[in-house]
Amino acid sequence: MVLDVYEQYFNAKCKFNGVPRKAAIVKLTSDSEAGNIRYSVSVNFFPFRDPEDFCVSYDAYAEKEIYNAKGRRSKKREKAFMEELRAHADELAASMGGKIYWDKPLRDARTA
Repeated sequence: MVLDVYEQYFNAKCKFNGVPRKAAIVKLTSDSEAGNIRYSVSVNFFPFRDPEDFCVSYDAYAEKEIYNAKGRRSKKREKAFMEELRAHADELAASMGGKIYWDKPLRDARTA
C-alpha cells in the first residue's frame, strides 16, 4: 500500500528540459508490502503559471529512498524522517538545478 505521509506545494525555481518551473511538490511516501516498509522523499518541479495552475508535470521529478526494511509504519520513525525531509528534498532539488523556497508554501501541508 502506497501512502503519502506528507505532501506540500512550495514556490520554487528550476529550469528543466528548457521549461522554467516556479513551484515544487515535496512528498514523504511510505510503501508497505508483504511485511516490508519503504520510505522515500520526492521533489517534483512544475511550471505554476498562475495561482490556479497546479498542473504537475512529471519530467522534473527526483526521488530518494531513505528507509527500506522489514516492519510496518511507525509514527516515531515518520517524525524522525520529517526532521530530515528538507535536507533530502534540497539535495534532490539541487541535483536538478533547482531550489525550494521553504518559507513560501503555496498550500497547507497534507499529512496522513
